[in-house]
Amino acid sequence: MAQEFVKAQIKGGKVVVFSKPSCPYCVMAKDVLSKYKFKTGHLDIIDISGRSDMSDIQDYLKQITGGRTVPRVFIGEKCVGGGSDVAELDKCGKLEGMLQSMGALQ
Repeated sequence: MAQEFVKAQIKGGKVVVFSKPSCPYCVMAKDVLSKYKFKTGHLDIIDISGRSDMSDIQDYLKQITGGRTVPRVFIGEKCVGGGSDVAELDKCGKLEGMLQSMGALQ
């Protein structure tokens, strides 16, 4: 079930990006995150585009984050928004601190 899938992905103190390859905001989020050196296993980019439960996943993401669109970027179990939100956090210097405080960076 989509709810269990999402919950399983976002637990465990890592950064998770639910994305689709054709989405420019997903590319933006990945580009921002690629500037950081993550410890192995602390960054998961999950392509939901080919999944049979893609719509259910997006419905559940809307339920827990208020947004159905991708990307949905989670730092730990907290959703920080989409591509432009991640870019803004990076620009104002908050993203690095968030990543360091959860122990995701090398």
